[in-house]
Amino acid sequence: MAGLRLLALGVGVALIWCAHYDRWRVDAWHVPTEYSGDAPEVLAEIKAASEGVFWPFTPKVVERLGAPFGAHWNAYPVPDKPYLMLLGALVRPIGLFATANLGLLAAAILASWSFYLVARWLRVRGEWAAAGALLFAFTYQTFHRGLGHFSLTLSWTVPLGLLAVWLVARSQRLAWRSREIWICLGAAVALGAGNPYYLLFWLQLMGWAVIAQWCDRRRRENLQVGFAALGLAIAVFFASNLEVWLHVQEPQAPPLLERNYGGTEMYALKPIELLIPPAAHRWEAFAFLGQRYARWSLLRGEGFPPYLGVVGILGLLALSVVAVRRLLTRRAPPGQALSIGWLAAYATMGGVTNLLALLVGLQVFRATNRVGVYLAAIVLFYVVVRLARFTSRWPVAASRAAAILVATVGLFDQLPRPVTAAQRAELAAQVTSDRELGRALESALPPGSKIFQLPVLGFPEERPPHRLADYELFRPYLMTDTLHFSYGATKFRSRIRWQRELETLAPKVLARRLEAYGFSGLYVNRRGFEDQADALLRELRAGGYERQIVSPRGQQVVVLLEPSPQPKLPLARGFSFGRTWHPRAENGVRWAHDDAVLSYFNPYDYALSVDVALQLVAVTDGDLNLTHQGRVLRRVRVGPEPVTVELAQVEMAPGINFVNLSTDIRARRVSSGQYQLRSFGLGDARIRVTAPITMLD
Repeated sequence: MAGLRLLALGVGVALIWCAHYDRWRVDAWHVPTEYSGDAPEVLAEIKAASEGVFWPFTPKVVERLGAPFGAHWNAYPVPDKPYLMLLGALVRPIGLFATANLGLLAAAILASWSFYLVARWLRVRGEWAAAGALLFAFTYQTFHRGLGHFSLTLSWTVPLGLLAVWLVARSQRLAWRSREIWICLGAAVALGAGNPYYLLFWLQLMGWAVIAQWCDRRRRENLQVGFAALGLAIAVFFASNLEVWLHVQEPQAPPLLERNYGGTEMYALKPIELLIPPAAHRWEAFAFLGQRYARWSLLRGEGFPPYLGVVGILGLLALSVVAVRRLLTRRAPPGQALSIGWLAAYATMGGVTNLLALLVGLQVFRATNRVGVYLAAIVLFYVVVRLARFTSRWPVAASRAAAILVATVGLFDQLPRPVTAAQRAELAAQVTSDRELGRALESALPPGSKIFQLPVLGFPEERPPHRLADYELFRPYLMTDTLHFSYGATKFRSRIRWQRELETLAPKVLARRLEAYGFSGLYVNRRGFEDQADALLRELRAGGYERQIVSPRGQQVVVLLEPSPQPKLPLARGFSFGRTWHPRAENGVRWAHDDAVLSYFNPYDYALSVDVALQLVAVTDGDLNLTHQGRVLRRVRVGPEPVTVELAQVEMAPGINFVNLSTDIRARRVSSGQYQLRSFGLGDARIRVTAPITMLD
């Protein structure tokens, strides 16, 4: 019977999901729910998983990206790898977009099942457990995020994690051979392998449960289980992301995910957002409130995801009233109120999260508004428990009718306004255009051919130029199986430096250089150019590069090249900047505020001899030491006047080489603006290979 109820619940979720996205036809399943923003990145991760990239403990190298060296994603944390691997296995039999759609549907079904089973564990009647499960599966916090925030839609771990916390905090039955133990440890494993934000909030709640047991000292097994769950979750997290530390190649490079204190304010929880409906709400009166908030607020991070919905808001108000009454009568408030109180104190702007960011630099978890999914789950559990008790003496039919009414009203409130038929047609047209371009490319070029992409962008989160969207350059990769593309190389790393240098060349010189490097095509996305790349394409045609493959919608053009039969590997003519360097130059000088590192990538399997010329400057007189691979290159006196240092026949070993710059000059803040803390700076920096090969002119 329980299995049939779960099946019925899953079917109900599937019907609602298909109705919302209009996925009633087979052809509709081969169109993604989103194709812009962060969605192409998620699709690229699923595609990479289908190509065997995310196996545990192995380097994350996407061979078909970052051509010709591959895209090394080891320093880029990718959560939910087990789920991605499962989806990757489905790409070949059913297709990439159908797999992504199935993944989103499965996320909603799993969330409903998780909530339902926990509610039944709490002895909630079936109809109310199902009503809460439907509301949780489609809560605005997760469902609205969609494909672009796919990892956050995998919220099925949240109810399971809350049950584990409650068992440790309150259960009288915990014993090492009980099934409750497996719930606690299973939740720890699931959360450790899942989204880091969900793990972060759960660790805090479980930590408070352990502290409560430590103070109580009456249930030793609960304390032991709590510690075991905490340790297991942390261990699984590190094991799931081990490649970030195990296979790191440029440990002193700037972090791929740039975070700062301002972001922890921008993306923190604003309690009012729990109550404000989205500006695109299907009910006009509610949409009016959201539109007013959007117009008037200054610090809005991710929009309206924290919205609890009508049912959640009423439940939060009821819980608040009960908590206040208990406090006034000097009784302990409900445990749900304590959990919500702590999570709000931590995640709210100006709360604990901002203190940690300001005092100890914990800025990576900037989007604490994502705590909303925990708040929603806690409130919904409170609602269904109270309503199940309130209707316990009602006739079964009346209780079921009430549950259906609550679920129906809640779903109509929480579900985003569906896209229009015109919007669906536009998205399908984009996908069809890209698919035809991919087919044309694979028909025209032999397997393994390399295509250089313009404009040059690093991965991830690099602001694209003009009208180009972030991650849009993944689109040709998504539509092909045999070609290699230059996009996808991680930003700030020495492997991508040569791409930046090529981008500035004249079109004809660029094409010839790419041919010498073995590239068969030059991909141009017109949206990334102010003039729609008309001048670039015109000059290429004038230079004899007339063979072009154009996407049906005309925004993507691939100029066919003649790759050299004996291609050279591209070499950079300058260094890449590591940590402590400010992100941009000022008046031609790139400043550092502490000892710094420059990196250079030698792609060959033998050493290169290079001549290096560096123009150095400092805020005050002092000594600067230059070392390479542990060997001292030069000790030089620097000061406010530029000094040029020439280093002859520096041997660059195969792989990534580091030049360390250390100084006794203390950093000085030269003004109150951003990036004004300075020690020494680097102006002109040139590298010339002298042996055994010479760079192309």
